[in-house]
Amino acid sequence: MSLKSRFPARVRNRKARERREGRGTDPLDRFAVVLRTPARPGEALFARAPRRWQRMLPFTVVGIFVITLLPVTIAVLTNDYGANGGWAGALGVAQTVPLLLAVTRPVSAWAMVLCADVAGAVLLLGADGVAGQTWPWPPMVIVGYQVLMVCLGLRESVRTLVQVWLATGAAGVVLGFSEPSGVTNTVALQFVLSGAVLALTGALRQLGDARQRIAEQESISEAERARRTLLEERARIARELHDVVAHHMSVITVQADSAPYRLPGMAEPVREEFAAIAAGARESLGEMRRLLTVLRGDGTNGAEGGELFPQPGIGRIQQLVEATVRAGQPVELSLASAAAEEVPPAVDLSAYRIVQEALANVVRHAPGARTRVSVSRSAPGGDVLVLVVNGPARDAVVEVESSGTGHGLVGMRERVRLTGGTLDTGPLPDGGFRVAARLPLNDAEKETS
Repeated sequence: MSLKSRFPARVRNRKARERREGRGTDPLDRFAVVLRTPARPGEALFARAPRRWQRMLPFTVVGIFVITLLPVTIAVLTNDYGANGGWAGALGVAQTVPLLLAVTRPVSAWAMVLCADVAGAVLLLGADGVAGQTWPWPPMVIVGYQVLMVCLGLRESVRTLVQVWLATGAAGVVLGFSEPSGVTNTVALQFVLSGAVLALTGALRQLGDARQRIAEQESISEAERARRTLLEERARIARELHDVVAHHMSVITVQADSAPYRLPGMAEPVREEFAAIAAGARESLGEMRRLLTVLRGDGTNGAEGGELFPQPGIGRIQQLVEATVRAGQPVELSLASAAAEEVPPAVDLSAYRIVQEALANVVRHAPGARTRVSVSRSAPGGDVLVLVVNGPARDAVVEVESSGTGHGLVGMRERVRLTGGTLDTGPLPDGGFRVAARLPLNDAEKETS
């Protein structure tokens, strides 16, 4: 029951959550997680990143490209292509500034940039220095377009990405029919680069979507597993409580039925009262048996597979510890002589089950660890105190699968809650584990009376 072995699922879930949120130890891992986290409609890229600088990163990167490409585009169009200065400035703004919109609305930004790029290619047909240059997509257009493709790939669906890619190719093919002489055609280059960038970023988005769906399913499965475990444990406790209460109800029935014979000379109204008590007790027993059949869920009743054997109590903890010692687990027992005196059946059974669950967890999760079991009374006639403490495991501990049932602590809590007591569990500084339960007698007597 060391800390590492008792809470493997919780530790793994926390680490998985940190990886999903980009809070790992490796900066590259953090960035990869943020990159894979898909943005939802209306959100900016990386809007779900845990750190502010990560959320601002897309705006910063796109802003740097816009600040760089705008003057370069104007200068190249004016100096190399011989375009008019006014038209060059207008084209530079139309082809670069919409990139800022790509962080939040990449499809709208793409439509604006593509229209500006096509208009620029048409205007360059009449430029003086277009011969010997790249056309219809100048180098600045290609660079800015790939930035836009990254934003699209990380945001949009596969269907949208395919449509964007085909529209890019179609625009280049249409412009190719009016290609001026002496230029270097960049239609194929733009088409191939756009497809590669869209495929890469789209794959990252699909990976992020898949990881998110898996995480959601794991959360749902974990919640359902915890709920099922709780219901199973409550049903098991209810079955055991049935045995305890059924015993008392049977005694009441026998006493009520035999009262006229044990106490001769009883008045007729008193006989009728005892008969009514016996009838009510028998009816209650019948209702409890029918309820127990529902809780079992297997259609068994009575002698057909039912749990009809007596339930263990504090008096059998000694045998339980001896069996654990024979299994190779070093266990020391301190059992007060008055621990089982005048103890209600619910407390008696709960104390035994808590020790049983705790020792089972020690054997399973901390083999070889020295363990101390103590069962005592807070005062003569006071509450029952159960304490199980183990040290760190001596042998190698195999990490438990996260899909396990986890009945141990859940069962202990339910049993303690049944008696109105308290349960304190947790790791120790040296790597061991402690289970401490206080089972009050008064509350248990009220529950079973």
